[in-house]
Amino acid sequence: MADDPPPIRKIIHVDMDAFFASVEQRDNPALRGRPVAVGSAKARGVVAAASYEARKYGVKSAMPSVTAQRRCPGLIFVSSRFDVYRAVSQQIRDIFADYTDLIEPLSLDEAYLDVTEDRHSLGSASAIAQQIRARIREETHLTASAGVSYNKFIAKLASDQNKPDGMCIIPPAKGAAFVATLPIRRFHGVGPVTATKMERLGIRTGADLAGKSLDFLKAHFRSSADYLYGAARGEDHRPVRPDRPRKSVGAERTFGEDLRDRAALRDALARVADAAWERVERSDTRGRTVTLKIRFADFTTRTRAISFAQEVDGSATFLAIGEQLLDQFLPTRLGIRLLGLTLSGIFRPGEGEAEVQPGLPL
Repeated sequence: MADDPPPIRKIIHVDMDAFFASVEQRDNPALRGRPVAVGSAKARGVVAAASYEARKYGVKSAMPSVTAQRRCPGLIFVSSRFDVYRAVSQQIRDIFADYTDLIEPLSLDEAYLDVTEDRHSLGSASAIAQQIRARIREETHLTASAGVSYNKFIAKLASDQNKPDGMCIIPPAKGAAFVATLPIRRFHGVGPVTATKMERLGIRTGADLAGKSLDFLKAHFRSSADYLYGAARGEDHRPVRPDRPRKSVGAERTFGEDLRDRAALRDALARVADAAWERVERSDTRGRTVTLKIRFADFTTRTRAISFAQEVDGSATFLAIGEQLLDQFLPTRLGIRLLGLTLSGIFRPGEGEAEVQPGLPL
């Protein structure tokens, strides 16, 4: 009947466990059981990924390498091999495609799957997730964690619950209660700045957020209010969108003290560029526009951008363009408190050069 409600979606969020580092440990037995960081050990290097052995010491992605080495003196650095990571990622996506055409990759190592249609009559979304994880282990010799639920928001939260090599199932009847117990900082879409603002407003958990009215959220969080109001109640109506294009990929850093010196600013920009380019590589995208963001000590924010006919062809080029844009602001009387560098005009390899515009039980 036309008035029948749509079926409850069955969503799986699959997240590979310490993907880059695990690939390196798989391919080099001498690294197994050791604290490993993918990236550069150079003075201005950045950690692209860390093994679980390294994470025990507080090492994490986007951390400056010098900080990582200080936290974990025995840390082993290995150079990234994105051609290998992409090949393994494609293996994994081929497995996904056996179960559904509704696949939304978020990066090389994670994706949403809509398995509302039980293509192989396995009987449940959790059975599908278990089979996918077993095939990933068998065919790639790597492990994946999975969250199984009725929407994307909760499925992503659930995939973190039992990492590594685990699975968590949250059915509709338990969604709101599950969300209520979680720290607000775990909510997808709530970054550090927003989380800090929420905590100042007395919002520290999902239950705290659910206690705020929609009017309150609109007053303080504007365009994010509807999403936050629903998420606090375990609601998320976003569909899984296959090959959803990104508008931009980048990174930014706020400094502990304002910077003015050209050399210090270039060194800081190099760290930002490394972190941003790691995200570009991880998302398997290309772009033609580089944008520099600067926030001065008086909190004024300025941007400069430059676009090219062809894609930006590597991290060195990306940084060089960023330095060229930075030079337009130097010398500066005001100190600089934040730098950001972003790649946009995004397209995926093989897409050509058209610019992107913006019934089964669990």
